This record gives sequence, structure tokens and C-alpha cells, in this order.
Amino acid sequence: MFDKFREECGVFAIYGHPEAANLTYLGLYALQHRGQESCGIASSNGREIQCIKGMGHVNDLFRPEVLGRLPGDMAIGHTRYSTAGDTVAGNAQPFSVSCNKGRIAVAHNGNITNATELKKELEAEGSIFQASSDTEVILHLVARSREKTLAGALREALLQLEGAFSLVFLAEDQVIVARDRHGFRPLAMGQMELSGGHISHVFASETCAFDLIGAVYLNDVEPGEMVIIGRTGVSRERYAPVQDPAHCVFEHVYFSRPDSIVFGRPVQQSRENLGRMLAIECPAPADVVVPVPDSGVAAALGYAAESGIPFRQALIRNHYVGRTFIEPSQAIRDFGVKLKLNPIKHLLEGRSVVLVDDSIVRGTTSRKIVRMVQQAGAREVHLRISCPPTLSPCFYGVDTPTRSELIAANNTTEEIRRFVEADSLGYLSLSALRQSVDDRDMRYCYACYTGDYPTDLVNIEELIAAKKRR
Repeated sequence: MFDKFREECGVFAIYGHPEAANLTYLGLYALQHRGQESCGIASSNGREIQCIKGMGHVNDLFRPEVLGRLPGDMAIGHTRYSTAGDTVAGNAQPFSVSCNKGRIAVAHNGNITNATELKKELEAEGSIFQASSDTEVILHLVARSREKTLAGALREALLQLEGAFSLVFLAEDQVIVARDRHGFRPLAMGQMELSGGHISHVFASETCAFDLIGAVYLNDVEPGEMVIIGRTGVSRERYAPVQDPAHCVFEHVYFSRPDSIVFGRPVQQSRENLGRMLAIECPAPADVVVPVPDSGVAAALGYAAESGIPFRQALIRNHYVGRTFIEPSQAIRDFGVKLKLNPIKHLLEGRSVVLVDDSIVRGTTSRKIVRMVQQAGAREVHLRISCPPTLSPCFYGVDTPTRSELIAANNTTEEIRRFVEADSLGYLSLSALRQSVDDRDMRYCYACYTGDYPTDLVNIEELIAAKKRR
């Protein structure tokens, strides 16, 4: 799947390593799939914080000479796709500010659902905002706090926030990370052993960032937990009472890299399970199983293994398509999809194909891909989706369209099948999704499939209006 959901964000933090900025760069490189709009790194040498950020990809912005301007043994980083706020350089993170707690920087993955109300209160008290991102609200809450320590001020600020957040904070002499009370967005904790027995502590949205730098995954920052790392060691504390967990199941369906462990579970295992359950629930008389790359690959492998139908990588993705390109003046039907995908015709000609994708949002991309497979000579195309129909928008950090734009919210499965022009269409059931991620204790959020939101949404009209503006 591509260009159907916009990715959320990736965060990274490291404490106690002489090459903190360089390792943060590598961590963000591994998390690039979580956001390609902007990126940034803030580092500290124990006395002052330096912050560099901008639009574009990690390897474009952070050349060696730029990383050389980020000294110190602690750093945080961020890669962003906007789920709240406009697509402008001013919203690139980390945000950094000087206040009565010293200089601090913050990076955030998620969406603060009461940000509008908090911003109005802060502005009424004299706060001036430089960006339209909800993350800036957190900095203002910390700066306004009467608590004497940064940890105390952050604790007070976190208790005022509603919604989803995995946060990494950088002060001049410490790193603080925190996760919302429901644990919507992931935040893994790891460590690296340095010479002399010293330990460097690392945090990331996904464990694939640890693999790249040679860190060992330990566990997750718990929902409602704050972890403080400074010269005196590591402190873990609950800043809020435990609430019902609501991990975003879409991390396992689509967002996370398959080589990551997210919410303590291997993503590849979940996706192959999705495919196996899909084959059981939605069998098809077919000759080959073909994934829509890249996010449909693991589920297609599971489907093929369970069904006994051969797996074929018959759609090849061009990974080097930039954000802009020259489109021919003469109209070419479905040009955008053809730019990114190309079929291997001899694998498709005359065959009945099970086409596996992770989701259908508006349906327009799915229709173009089905047409492409048909035009390559497929006799039949049976579209199989490795999650339930997407019925409701997400307000916790995923940039889904509004309900009126979601094809499954306004059409039956048969109507969707006719729209995408497939010979048959099958979705995974909600119960099979739960079984695939081994959710025995109802620890995941399924709101995008059910409309049953795990929190009281503050000013839902404003949240919907914000989605429409994007």
C-alpha cells in the first residue's frame, strides 16, 4: 500500500554515548518510513543544546558537516509526517525553547486531542505560539509550570494532556521520555554496552532502529510511565494511574517495519498470521498469490502458506520515486501508480490472481492496481485485504481521511468490489485480526474499524475540521 494512509512520526533518543548525534541520525534513518516530510536532531554536551531540523529526508539534511555541529553525549531526533499542524518547516521537530527550567527540546509521536483547548488557555495567559503543531503546547505547559524541576514540570504537563503521545525530552543534562496513559503509540527501550563497562541508554519508536546501531532491546516504556536518565542513573516512575491499554493495531497491520518488535511482539509474525487467517476466512480459486508491495508482502506469504497457492512477487515497486516528478503532458491512465509499480507480465498472464493488500481507504489506488494486474493479462483478480474495513478516522496520530472519504464507511463490500473492479473482494474479520496479534486481553485500539474510541474525544468537531484542512 502507498499514498493511502500518511505515516505518523518516528522518535529516537540516546543518553551517554560520545557519538550521540551520529547514532541518532542512524536511528532516524531506520525510522524514515514513519515520516518523510521533515526531520531534526537536538543534542547536548551537558551545558548547551544545539538543534538542527528542516524539510526533507534524513540523509539529505544531515550531511557529515551538519552532524559535526551537534556535539555531546545525548540527543533526541524526530522524523515527521504531519498528523496535526501544517506541512511547513516551522512544524519540523524537535521543538526547542529556553525557559525558567533551562533550555529544553522535545519530539513527539501521536496526537494531543485537547491541544486546541489547551492552546486557547495558554494564549489567554500570554503564551505566544510559533507553529501550528500540537507538540508546541507541551513545551508551553512545561514552561508555565511552577514546579522547580524539569521532571516535576513535565509530570504536571503530562497530566493535562489527552490523546496519544510518545515523547522524548532533552535537557542540558538529562533525557526524559514518556508515554500516554493508554500506550497508543510505541516506544521501545534499549541499551548499548561501551568500553569500560559503561552503558548507553536508547529509546525508539521501533526496534529496527536498535538493530542498525547495535543496541539491545530491553522492554517498552509502559503506558503512563516516565523514564529519566541523568548523571545519577535511570529512574522509572508512573506519572499517572494505569488505564486500559489501547495499542494502535495498525502498527502491526501497516505502519511498522516487519523487522521490528512493536508492543513487545514481532511485526512479521503478526502479518503472516493476518495472511493465514485471511486465507481461511476468504479463500479464492487462484493460481498465484501476489502482494501489493511493500506492506502486503508478509500477509501474502501467510496467505500462500496457508492456502498452498504459490507466492509470486509479480508487482515490482520503484523505491526511488521522489516527492516530485515530471508528468507527461499527454495524459497516461493511472500514471502515478505506474510510476511506482510495474507488473511482471509472464507471472500474471492467463492466471487467476489473489492480490493481497493491507487496507482500502478511498479505493482509488486499489482500483488502479487491480486494473494494472488485469491489463498485464490476469484472467481473474481476487482482492484480499489483511484487516477489516476502515470505517472511522483516527485521532491518535494516524492521518486517515474523514468518514465521508472512507469508502467502507459509505459502501457495502459488494459496492466496493464493483468500484475497484475486482472479481471478488474479501476483508479479514475483526475477531481474526485480534487473534493474529494475540490480543487476548483487549490491549489494542481498533477504533478505525469500529468507531469505538478508547478516550473521550475533546472537541471532535475541531479534530474533524483539522483533518479536512489537511
